Amino acid sequence: MTREKIIEMFIENARKAAAGVYQAKNMEEVNETLAGILGDTGKIFRSGLTDLENKLVIAENRLTGNFLEADFSVEEVPAAVAETGSLVSTSANSKQVEANLLPSHHVAVLAGENIFATVEDYLESVASNPPTNITFETGPSRTADIELTLTTGVHGPERLTIIII
Repeated sequence: MTREKIIEMFIENARKAAAGVYQAKNMEEVNETLAGILGDTGKIFRSGLTDLENKLVIAENRLTGNFLEADFSVEEVPAAVAETGSLVSTSANSKQVEANLLPSHHVAVLAGENIFATVEDYLESVASNPPTNITFETGPSRTADIELTLTTGVHGPERLTIIII
């Protein structure tokens, strides 16, 4: 399967899971898209652990180091799986996975070359040095275990937006 087909499959499946998905050709487009998503209000958590995260333009007065008080989390995710439309977050490089899953809106930035066709393909890629924690995120959090009523945001973010470079 070509890279383009893998990205196309990921976008289709992520949208089926109620994630917002955007594509950007370069960092300028990423930052333009990000500005539109973040709007003008709300606290933003960004760990700043990757070069790409540090290139994201976010107003300093909106940044918070406390993910518990954040309205948004913005991060680079290391991988995704096309067959399920899932993001892959890991504890590699001392990353706190839960920090990006607790704010109500998770914004993930993802390099297109890091989208794997299948879960098996991803797991094979990390088999020689697996991270301690791997979390798969497919769409916004939702549950129907409260009187069989669908509720979003109970076990994770209410909204998930993905920007693919």
